[in-house]
Amino acid sequence: MNNSRRLISAAAFAGAAALALPALAACSDPASAGAQDAKNGGRLRVTASFYPLEYLAAQIGGDRVSVTDLTKPGVEPHDLELAPRQIAALGEADVIVYLHGVQPAMDAAIEQSGVKNTVDAAKLTTLADHGTEVDGRHHATGDNGTGAGEGAGADPHIWLDPVKYAEVAKGVGTALAQADPANAATYAKNTDALVGKLTALDTEFREGLKNRSSDTFVTTHAAFGYLAERYGLVQEAINGIDPESEPSAARMKALQDLAGKKHVTTVFFETLVSDKTAKSLAGDLGVKTDVLDPVEGITSTSRGTDYLQVQRSNLKALQAALGAKQGLE
Repeated sequence: MNNSRRLISAAAFAGAAALALPALAACSDPASAGAQDAKNGGRLRVTASFYPLEYLAAQIGGDRVSVTDLTKPGVEPHDLELAPRQIAALGEADVIVYLHGVQPAMDAAIEQSGVKNTVDAAKLTTLADHGTEVDGRHHATGDNGTGAGEGAGADPHIWLDPVKYAEVAKGVGTALAQADPANAATYAKNTDALVGKLTALDTEFREGLKNRSSDTFVTTHAAFGYLAERYGLVQEAINGIDPESEPSAARMKALQDLAGKKHVTTVFFETLVSDKTAKSLAGDLGVKTDVLDPVEGITSTSRGTDYLQVQRSNLKALQAALGAKQGLE
């Protein structure tokens, strides 16, 4: 990540926290808390750090929760910066759902919030180290086993694997029930329903990618390592985990060399960052471009209105790129 852009300096954060203290004090006042409860109709106040976690909270909480997403549509989650009023608002939440390491500004603010019920999605499943290359047919690697992968590190994109996302959903459901025991049965029912949908999505990916002519796909952002592992694919990314990092000349040359060998037909890009690099590489290779969406946020340009719809669009894009043939055994 570009730390100069994405990390709040200690001095800046301390100043913002100081400005937020009066609001936090007001929130601790019983009268203020009672007014806030009335305003929310008695619903549990949940703050989510970005869309995949907002989606879980809203689906599981239903009409028993009021969910606030701190990352607005169209904003790349890694770039999140928090204003003093947003830091103050964190202290009003009953539950905070986030993913440690994705948004340093969020991690720092949570430590200052004083909120008891915080849920780190990274602790609800297992994370792996992924670099620009992931070979799901054999094992995950950032470097083809040499120990020197470009951009290797703990990969936070767990939500792109429906199975891991279901594990996170179960943990979020448990956290909501602990924070609001009176509605625990509702949260459990909604969690089961969502896990069922994610299990069905997993089946769609398995069946939809079963009969393919190629395993390798090229994308700008190394966000699809868990998906590649789950379905036996090979992710070759131009950039690393950070979507705005600059690829090395060696990496670009390696991608050009492998494209012909691996029958690459498409270079994928995403909606929230520039497609310039993808189009440049595709032009050099004489192949097409398409969207493979990491579902970090829903905008008017997204191929779907929610997580499930966008993931099904991703499946169709992968089927086309990998030559998947439907209806064959």
